[in-house]
Amino acid sequence: MIAKLTGLLDDTGADWAIIDVNGVGYLVHCSARTLDHLGIRGDRVVVHTEMQVSETDQRLIGFTSGAERNWFRLLTAVQGVGSKVALAILSALTTEELQRACAGGDSAMVARANGVGPKLASRIVNELKDKAGGMPTAPGAPGIAAAAPAGSASADAVSALQNLGFKPAVAATAVGKAVDQLGEDAPLGDLMRVALKLATG
Repeated sequence: MIAKLTGLLDDTGADWAIIDVNGVGYLVHCSARTLDHLGIRGDRVVVHTEMQVSETDQRLIGFTSGAERNWFRLLTAVQGVGSKVALAILSALTTEELQRACAGGDSAMVARANGVGPKLASRIVNELKDKAGGMPTAPGAPGIAAAAPAGSASADAVSALQNLGFKPAVAATAVGKAVDQLGEDAPLGDLMRVALKLATG
């Protein structure tokens, strides 16, 4: 299993990139968002990968972060979502937006992706709702508690709410909103007070 490639960006297309690793070119299928992030030909890049093997094909799928790869795995576990649809969703939405959509039951946001109708979007949101709150997203996402580094006040607040019996999705959403209101440097006590009010409201 190839989990990560570190090398030079050799070439790109509409939905793929070739990564040169010590003279070996790996063809990696990517979302539009990942391709934008990779930069220009000759840049040194790190790509997290998922290998997909079927009877007729084997391919490497590339991601800018482990979080994006984790979301790809979650999405492709939903019936009716193959790698193309999952990449279309990850092209249309950041992992933070996808997490908010699933945690908040916002199927319309997921339906913005090419090839995703309302019915499939609803199925994705319903199946991933409970898993969304516990999923890490890319670092540096404002207002997303699950993206907070372990040991931070917001991460502790999410954990505390879960210990009180709230589902991960509810805890993460409430703390995310509390961070938006109070700022990222808010102390744990203040975060808990506002998040608890939001979670129970």
